[in-house]
Amino acid sequence: MKLSQENYKRVVIKIGSSILYSSKGSLDEALVNSLVSQIKELSENNIEVVLVSSGAIALGMAALKLDSRPKELSYLQAAASIGQNELMNVYRNFFKKVGLSCGQVLLTWEDFNERRRYLNAKNTLLTLLKLGAIPVINENDTVSTDEIKFGDNDRLSALVATLVSADLLVILSDVDGLWDKDKKIIKIVDKITAEIKALACPTKKVICVGGMITKLDAAKIAIDSGIPCVIAKGGRQGVILEAVRNTAAAGTLFVPKDVRLAAKERWIAFGTKSKGKIVVDDGAKRALINKKSLLSVGVVGVEGNFDSGDIVSIVDNNDNEIARGKVTISAKQLDKVKGSRLEKEVVHYDNIVIL
Repeated sequence: MKLSQENYKRVVIKIGSSILYSSKGSLDEALVNSLVSQIKELSENNIEVVLVSSGAIALGMAALKLDSRPKELSYLQAAASIGQNELMNVYRNFFKKVGLSCGQVLLTWEDFNERRRYLNAKNTLLTLLKLGAIPVINENDTVSTDEIKFGDNDRLSALVATLVSADLLVILSDVDGLWDKDKKIIKIVDKITAEIKALACPTKKVICVGGMITKLDAAKIAIDSGIPCVIAKGGRQGVILEAVRNTAAAGTLFVPKDVRLAAKERWIAFGTKSKGKIVVDDGAKRALINKKSLLSVGVVGVEGNFDSGDIVSIVDNNDNEIARGKVTISAKQLDKVKGSRLEKEVVHYDNIVIL
């Protein structure tokens, strides 16, 4: 896939909490001004931008004078409630200075799990872009519980990139990219392997969650969907423009697969949580890879409590996920007919995405 500015008409940019604050612990207004100015320049060049921004809980913590991230859910939600208003005030003021408007969009997993809500969210974002506004997206931490939380905005940014069919995902962090064992930046990653994942480690910062491991997870969602991803240092001058104009030089570039998934396939593969697991034998695995439907005869195990129409994970005998699909049968029914020579269709090939 050719990577150049002319390919990028829609870009998703994720800004982490760790780069929004100066060394003194206060909001780095100079940095925000720089990021907004770069987004303005992209807009002037007819490149649409969707912004996924952390920072609400951190701003709420500052307002509440909390020294560390609360562990109790109600305190996290209270901090988010206060901080989200502060965060949008910051963006609204800075975007207004450069003649742009912005709109707040708060999402949870439920907005992705249910197909109708998923499409509604997509239409809202596309309409904001059509109107020339900058969507500013964050997780709806004021109501999120463990069951409906994304866990971090890195994953959310990748899901948003697939939702709006972005041409590029830029994840801005406080590091230049992915380091190798000698603390040197890896410029290009063609495939996210176990060795690549071993280079990542979770964050220990008190104001944020995630770390490089969650960024790698996000990058994998993007590149598996056919979207290039860059992890770069948000504090570097002109980093957003560099990521768009000279992608491979901005930080660590994760090269996408040549085949770009269709919108429905992206939703099946990444846009919804798996409701269960189907274990298949080697014959069924080969059939799936050859674009065949999953039949009951090839099923050797069933986990979870899914219903017809749910998205499930399909794994081999070694528990390696090979596909996701929309089932035509409930877990209870499948458990009764698994291995059956009657060959009942479990997942139609039109509703299977090979991973």
